[in-house]
Amino acid sequence: MYTCFVEYRVASESRAAYMEWMEAARVSNKSFILYEGTDQQGLFVEVWPADSLEQGEALKEERCSESSSWAGMFKYVQGGRDKIHAWVFRAC
Repeated sequence: MYTCFVEYRVASESRAAYMEWMEAARVSNKSFILYEGTDQQGLFVEVWPADSLEQGEALKEERCSESSSWAGMFKYVQGGRDKIHAWVFRAC
């Protein structure tokens, strides 16, 4: 079992628009869970399950690619696409 974590910060003035965008994105992508930091409002982490390392890496690439359907949310991230961080972990 693998998990792809995607982390980024959304500016407070962009939060409402980001949440609307993300709600629409979740309609066709129900396989991830979205978390917002309780100590750091505006810090978001997406948790994507993956069956293999290859699938996890593909998720990571998809979430960070400029040609991805997810590129529309980059404008809400402080610092843009370069400030989206993604990692793949495996269960131990």
